[in-house]
Amino acid sequence: MTPEEVFLKLVHGVADRDFAVLPELYAEQTDVRHPMNPYGDHPLLSRAALAEHFGVNGPRVSELVRFQPANIRVHQTADPEVIVAEFDYAGTVLATGEPFTAPAIFVLRVRDGLIVESRDYIDHLAMIRARGQVEQLITHLREPATAPAAS
Repeated sequence: MTPEEVFLKLVHGVADRDFAVLPELYAEQTDVRHPMNPYGDHPLLSRAALAEHFGVNGPRVSELVRFQPANIRVHQTADPEVIVAEFDYAGTVLATGEPFTAPAIFVLRVRDGLIVESRDYIDHLAMIRARGQVEQLITHLREPATAPAAS
């Protein structure tokens, strides 16, 4: 599969809640990061970590909102393994019927049809609002930052 085909399988798989199949789009050893996550970037470095991520977070999100990727624009780069994809997750809050949009940009490196690296920049605040979790985020942000480990 081309990088664009892998990306499309990924975002449609997330929207279709195909959480058991999504990890198969990644290499055994990978590097997936969410640099703009207000809860902190917790790198996912293996297919097993991604299976846990999708298995835990996917159902929690899907019980609150439904969404589909929209306005997809995929940009090729000078490196044939790397694409930059701009899109929106456009959806509905299940409890209220309220629509929401969460813009996103994914930078993917796909080798031999598998994602080996990804930087996922998503409007986490839009998703947090849609899931009704603003107060949880505020509580998290008020907690003292943990000190870096001594070296």
